[in-house]
Amino acid sequence: MRLFPIIMALFVAILLISNTVAVKITHLGLFFFDGGTILFPVTYIFSDLLTEVYGYKRSRIVVWTGFAACILMSLIYWLVGILPAAAGWTGQSAYTAILGQMPRIVAASLIAYWCGEFLNAFVLAKMKIATGGRYLWTRTIGSTLVGQGVDTVIFVLIAFSGVIPKHLLLAMIISNYVFKTAFEVLATPLTYAAVNYVKKVEALDTFDRDTNFNPFRISFKDIG
Repeated sequence: MRLFPIIMALFVAILLISNTVAVKITHLGLFFFDGGTILFPVTYIFSDLLTEVYGYKRSRIVVWTGFAACILMSLIYWLVGILPAAAGWTGQSAYTAILGQMPRIVAASLIAYWCGEFLNAFVLAKMKIATGGRYLWTRTIGSTLVGQGVDTVIFVLIAFSGVIPKHLLLAMIISNYVFKTAFEVLATPLTYAAVNYVKKVEALDTFDRDTNFNPFRISFKDIG
């Protein structure tokens, strides 16, 4: 599996970056969304690729690796934030205002992504068996509609309840869901190209017919 470590590293990097920039709320036209929405849908494309090519068991390991990295990032941000500021350094309030929100953002992301991502992988794996490996677009879009719906609602409610007005919460949920699912649809040709390329390089196309889908049943032996 020559490409697996690279794909895992990119997945974790995108997850960390999207969580960091999620603290900014943006407004474009009719849409309100957090900054992470711009990049976060890419993680679902990686997830689709991982499950489609390597199977649910290996995808499960990548997801837990990303979770561990997010927790470590949040702890470091918090630890640095509580350290005494040097005399003459005036950036403490800015640091706290932005990165001080990270523990809540990461908690929201972990809970939401845990639910949404494993649901996304489960739906894709089951649909692959049902379709006999045909019609990839039905799996990537169908699994995203389910996974992103759960992920978006949980994340916005946990991350921003009590922080922004209720009407803005609803606007963010709708905007995020529309943006993320539209991104997945528009990125379908790219997903096809990436999946076909990785399958060719790895000479691998996994069907999860006898897979235990318990998200807590992990073993690093599954990487081999």
